[in-house]
Order: sequence, then structure tokens, then C-alpha cells
Amino acid sequence: MKPRRDFAYSVSRMEKKPPQFPIEEAVPALTSALGASRCAVLSAPPGAGKTTRVPLALLDAAWLGKGKILMLEPRRLAARRAASFMAQQLGERVGGTVGYRIRGDAAVSKATRVEVVTEGILTRMLHDNPELPGVGLVIFDEFHERSIHADLGLAFALDVQKHLRDDLRVLIMSATLDGVAVAHLLGDAPVIESVGKAFPVETRYSRFISDKPLEARIAEVVSRALTAEEGDILVFLPGMREIRRVEEKLQSQSNEDVVVHVLHGDLSASVQEAALSPVKPGKRKVILSTSIAETSLTIDGVRIVVDSGLARAARFDPRRGMSGLITIPVSRAVADQRRGRAGRQSAGVCYRLWREEEHSQLPEYPVPEIRVSDLAHVALDLALWGAPKGEGLLFLDPPLSANLIQAQGLLRSLGALTDDGRLTPHGRTMAALPIHPRFAHMIIRGKEIGRGAAACELAAILEERDLLGVGAKSDVDLASRIDAFHSGRGLTPGVR
Repeated sequence: MKPRRDFAYSVSRMEKKPPQFPIEEAVPALTSALGASRCAVLSAPPGAGKTTRVPLALLDAAWLGKGKILMLEPRRLAARRAASFMAQQLGERVGGTVGYRIRGDAAVSKATRVEVVTEGILTRMLHDNPELPGVGLVIFDEFHERSIHADLGLAFALDVQKHLRDDLRVLIMSATLDGVAVAHLLGDAPVIESVGKAFPVETRYSRFISDKPLEARIAEVVSRALTAEEGDILVFLPGMREIRRVEEKLQSQSNEDVVVHVLHGDLSASVQEAALSPVKPGKRKVILSTSIAETSLTIDGVRIVVDSGLARAARFDPRRGMSGLITIPVSRAVADQRRGRAGRQSAGVCYRLWREEEHSQLPEYPVPEIRVSDLAHVALDLALWGAPKGEGLLFLDPPLSANLIQAQGLLRSLGALTDDGRLTPHGRTMAALPIHPRFAHMIIRGKEIGRGAAACELAAILEERDLLGVGAKSDVDLASRIDAFHSGRGLTPGVR
């Protein structure tokens, strides 16, 4: 595939020496550790440069040879921007030495040696060819987020390392994580720590809890920060509903010197880049973001963070047999990640919409997704791997037995598994589709009865965000979504 030209950079080839990052001091020890051991853990605080400097620094390692580096990122935006920044340091376009591969988009070539992928992509690559030919190192970046795809991908990678590729290296990189526990999982692998460098961030807590709606409280804090502080503002909100309401509040204030941007995972790459790009001189920027901006991104100009202290997370409901999104308080680790965004380039300020005495009551780390999420696709992946119950696989937090049994029951009812847990031909076809097993089953059966197109439309409507927008909560009519799908009505410009 040819490199995408919309991610090209006009960087002088004369610029051969990349900027120095705090992580540079840890690179020699990390290189040696991976030379002596097949696994390693790198602990480095936000802003140390681990995401964009470590892969490039390891390219010349003797133990890597001509091998390729795969680096996993939890989010598509982070994957694209990490690849873009690394390519910029080399004076190349994305898709040359550094490329990326995400769902629905890729920029890679035969010359690519560092490939940044989202976590589900690795699982599919392992299923397609477990030996990962040509790959010498797999990096799990931002592992502290504990996504279900990262846990599953790591379990498969370690299994490949044990049985097929004793030369394959695995590196876990994290900013906030119990490195000792991870190292033990990796066979007491060496832990390399980078002190890093962060500018001081003043933390300001709410003195009392207001009974005003969240969007009103956020708008008040943003207005106060615009008056009292310098720099751009990054606001963390749980979801699109809250983002749109705060956006309306701020735009109604008619401040011509302030530009309001929204940032979430369903926006197109161009709209996301616009939100992250510097504004014109004399203007200030307010970015209203979901948790997508917590890690792996340095946003030029941001000196202020306003944190709602909330996030949207998927939780499995055993009674319905499905997952649903709920709003939960963030963990202390996540709050610290968000706070750190204000201190990437200079001293900053973080406004937290909760009282200081409440902070210690927050959980220390996020709950791993594999413990609370729908395991239907995990059960399908395990069966495809040949380990229906996860036997022989190493998990930092194994999937809950009850949830896995329920997921296997669902797959049997869909005809994907036999009674003894083996994958059926129908299940193998389902596993080839990168969507929830329920929808994969619907599409396959729909095609068999001559309604494949209609089944694909329904799967797209049901799996993606509501076509009618966040204000259509009371409208549960599926027909109105189908009409919107065919007419384009209700589709938001820039959304994938």
C-alpha cells in the first residue's frame, strides 16, 4: 500500500538529530535488557517520550537485526499521531520506515519497519499467522489502560513466544502500572524505569459540590480559567452528550478570541487533527474531549486541564447477556494522567470538579476490561486459538469464569461452538468478521437467505453510534435509523 499523502511532512532531510527526550537515558539499559531477556517492562511517566522515541531507538539493536517492530496503541488517534511524529523525526512520510494500521485505514509499505497498530489488529494478525514472520519485537504501549484487546493480545504473543518464536521479544510500556506484577507475568522480566521530566502542575479542587448540571459547572470553570490563566484548555468529559452541551454553553458566550473544538474517537482524522493543531496568533483554544486525549498525545499550547472526573465505560450485564455504557468516576491513576496533560510543555493548572477529600476514595487503577466486559468475542478468539477456556495462556487478570461460560453459551446458541467448545465452520466464518459475534452471525445468515445487504446495514446501524445523535434517546424506532442511513439525514460531517 502506498503511503498516505495527507500525512506528509515537509521536513528537511538535513534534520538528522531528533529532539532529546527524558526517555533517552533509559534506552541503553532497555536495549541491553531486551538483548539478555525476551521480555522487559518500561515504566516512564507521561511526557517522557517513550511512545515516539523507544521504537526508533531500538531499530538498530543487534538482537532485532532486520526485524520489524509492532507497537500497539489503545486508540486510533494515538496510533496515527505516533506514527506521524516518528516519521517526521526521520524526515519521511508516514508509510515509509514508520507506518500505521488501524481499523479501516492503513499507511504501510515494504519499507516499513515500525508499524503502529491498534490492539484488535494484533489479535487478527496473530490469528492469520501466529509466527508473526519478520516481526522481532512487539510493544504494548499504554498497557496501564488494561484494554481487553491488550490483555488478549499479550496472552497470545506470550504463547507464540513460548511455542513458536523463542526469538520474539515483548516489551510492556506504561506510565501508571504495577510493574512488578507485570514483570512476574513475563517470567520475572527486567523492569527499566525512566524518571522523566514534567513541569509542575497546580491542582485546584472544587470547594463544594454544586447542584448545577455538569455542563454548567464545566462552562463556569472554563470561563474562570480563561480569565485567570494563560494557554489553551483541555477539558475531559465522559461522552458526546456532555461535550455537545458544554460546546453549546461556551459558544453562547460569544467570545471571538476563543475557538472551541471537540475531540472523540468517531471523528475523521482531519477533524481530529484540526482540534490538536495550533490556533492563529491572538486566539485561544478550548478542546472538549473524551478520554481519547488522556495518553500518547502532546497537544501544543495546552497549559490548563479541566477534569470532570468522569468517564464512560462498558459494563457487562449478565441478565441481558450484553454490555452497556455507564458513567463512572475515574481512578486516581487516570486522574493523574489527565492532570499531567497540563504540564507537558510548561507549568500548568488542573481544575478538578471534585473535592480534595474525595480524591483518596477513588480506586487506584481502572478495572481491567476483561473482568467487566462482554466476553463473547474473547470466547470466539480463544476457540479460534485452540484454547476455549484459556488453558495454557498467561493473563494478568484472567477472564471471569462465569462470564466466559455465559459467552460460550451464546456462541453455542449461534452455532459457532460445539458442545465441547470447538469452533464450527460457521464460527470460523464469524471469527473472520471484525464485529461482535451477534452481528457476524446475523450478516452470515442474512447472506444465506439473500438479505446480506440488509443485514450489513442493520449491523452498521446497531454497532456504531446513534445516527440520529445524542438528542434522540427517547426515539427507539429502528425504522427511523434505517431511513437516516439511506438518506444521509442525521449523519455528522467528519464522523467515520
